[in-house]
Amino acid sequence: MYQLESVSQTYERRGNKIHALDNCSLTIPDNDFVAIVGPSGSGKTTLLSVLGGMLSPTSGDITLDGVALYELSLQERAALRNQKIGFVFQTFNLVPWLTACENVQIPMMLNGSDSREQRERALALLERVGLSDRTDHRPAELSQGQQQRVALARTLANNPQIILADEPTGNLDPETRKHAMNFLTEFHEDGRTIVMVTHDKETASYAQRSIQLVDGVPREVGPLQAA
Repeated sequence: MYQLESVSQTYERRGNKIHALDNCSLTIPDNDFVAIVGPSGSGKTTLLSVLGGMLSPTSGDITLDGVALYELSLQERAALRNQKIGFVFQTFNLVPWLTACENVQIPMMLNGSDSREQRERALALLERVGLSDRTDHRPAELSQGQQQRVALARTLANNPQIILADEPTGNLDPETRKHAMNFLTEFHEDGRTIVMVTHDKETASYAQRSIQLVDGVPREVGPLQAA
């Protein structure tokens, strides 16, 4: 479970202070599926970075399963991310010279897993997302939807408890967006916590609840309905 207490994140730009997060208090229980929505510049991506242990807040406390995230060293936070958190990005972040299978193996390589086990798990995950016939293709040989499915498979590589998704459908056409969100829903049904940033109401409608950020302040708005 995530617990945020009075979290603020302040930037200084051209002599002006900008409050990306402003005294933000929030609880995200285990197996939650929450969409973070709001206008551009409202603090959505900043919140996701803070939750992912990648951006130390200006003030406030963040705990994950009772552990104070930003009292850990950089190395300890990196280890925690690798053990507990998977990331999905709008731009997929696949390594262009690696095959689909090798891209999925990356988190397991960083975790020091046995190379045979890495490949076996990567192949099983690619089969789960319907890409068993594309395991040796490089990203340039895959459609955008297929690249996103490789990215989703990679997210599950170390069997994370939490998935943080930043605009996971932003580059996808409506049909491919639906497939991607069906996979995220499946991952949630496996028992994982999903925190998803999106500007798209249809994408947000897959979540159990939505939190709107306005000027860095969160407000519960309940589940959103697709248009």
